[in-house]
Amino acid sequence: MPVIDKATFEELKQMSGADFINELIDAFLEDAPNMIQNMRTAVEAGDVETFRRNAHSLKSNAYTFGATALGGLARELEVMGRESNLAIGNRLEVLMEEFATVAQELRR
Repeated sequence: MPVIDKATFEELKQMSGADFINELIDAFLEDAPNMIQNMRTAVEAGDVETFRRNAHSLKSNAYTFGATALGGLARELEVMGRESNLAIGNRLEVLMEEFATVAQELRR
């Protein structure tokens, strides 16, 4: 499975324009690590709502770019947050690894 779904990415590029897509990518690459850090901090603090909200935002942004695996991981964490379950194990590390892969692909 590709890291970025090309059809989804091309549709976004068509809708936003070739120039604006780079701004969107830059914003995502800057915001996503902050969201992941916010999720980590929320787990440590037991703050379910902040955790869920950041997972939701990351999920939405990932799917916008066609990063379906990253979006799926974030969705799983969002559901856990919605269920007030912060026993996430190593899921944030897995999410970070997938984000690194997505970031590398988007920079190309």
